[in-house]
Amino acid sequence: MSFARYGALLHVPDLRAIAVASIIGRLPIGMAGLAILLLMQSTRQSFVDAGLASGCYVAGLALIAPLLGRYIDRHGPRRVLVLSTLLYPICMGLLIVTALGATSRPLLAVVAFAAGASYPPITVCMRALIRQLLTDQAQQQAAYSLESLIIELIFILGPLLVALMVGLAHPGVAVGFAGLCAALGTVLFIRSPALKHWRIESIHTRSLLGPLTTRGFVPLLVVIVFYCAAFGLFEVGVTGYAAEHGQPWLAGVMLGLASVGSASGALAYGARQWHWSLQKQFTVALSAMGAGCVLLSYARDDLSFALLSVLAGLAMSPPLIIQSMLVARIARPEHNTEAFTWSATSLLGGVGLGIAGGGVILETQAASQVFLAAGCMGLLAAACSCVLFLRFLRAT
Repeated sequence: MSFARYGALLHVPDLRAIAVASIIGRLPIGMAGLAILLLMQSTRQSFVDAGLASGCYVAGLALIAPLLGRYIDRHGPRRVLVLSTLLYPICMGLLIVTALGATSRPLLAVVAFAAGASYPPITVCMRALIRQLLTDQAQQQAAYSLESLIIELIFILGPLLVALMVGLAHPGVAVGFAGLCAALGTVLFIRSPALKHWRIESIHTRSLLGPLTTRGFVPLLVVIVFYCAAFGLFEVGVTGYAAEHGQPWLAGVMLGLASVGSASGALAYGARQWHWSLQKQFTVALSAMGAGCVLLSYARDDLSFALLSVLAGLAMSPPLIIQSMLVARIARPEHNTEAFTWSATSLLGGVGLGIAGGGVILETQAASQVFLAAGCMGLLAAACSCVLFLRFLRAT
């Protein structure tokens, strides 16, 4: 294991500056969902409205992303990024106004959807740019590992910033700050010299379905939905465990520990030279993630639960990293960005299904059953990944 490959990434022209810009622009990933939830609950005194706004925000993110990805593949990212830089802060401001006013739920849903839909697609642009700038698989592995680490750190820092702003001021301040961070980070992203290296690839195949016609891509999306459903179940399970022990605050601590484990897993994965094929890595990583969730179902005290949360977190980031590498390898160059948006949509859809399913299980069962379900979804994803490679991607 060597961390030197992370240092080598800093010598790639302009990659460091655009990475810093992407961190600022992506802070809303860790802030917006919680900030919107708290804003709606505090101003409208309704968990229904809070859930509606958060759900519509995520729906906007997930459903519009593939359309933006296709446009970026055809025309480059600048126009989309400039437009979203203007629209996202405006939509977040309208969301604050909507929360403070006695507006109807349909209008609330529309504004929240628009806010999600207008969020700058920095993450997919960053991942597509990595594919274009780095052709060596070892460099790509390190870069996508660093990407996963950045996202984990954002998920740790984002809620802390929200908590600070809610404690010192008002949830609306957190929502507004998220909008401003996205705007500032996107401006820096656009101005970065690295974006000049963006290539618009020639279109060799025209299809309304884009990358969905590529052999093996849809089965990969199915695997993503399955294992990301385990993420949603895991989050609900942790919340249920804390509630069962009469300590709701414990959920944040345990989720934070899992994020620390996940960040450590990303760092370790990217630092190692793997001799296994991506097929074997993906299947083993998914199996380890499923096994980690199953182990959590046997935790009976806070100490063992904390240790197992870190252990389970270690196995959560490698599948996300390998997923990005597989998307980069499977998708045709002309579908570069759109392919990454479809994987992001599948991720969000899987997490949403897992959260919904976990809620249903918690109505009648203990939290341990939610972790068992999460483990089963991870192991099912591992089994599906075997079919994916054996039937569709033998040469990968």
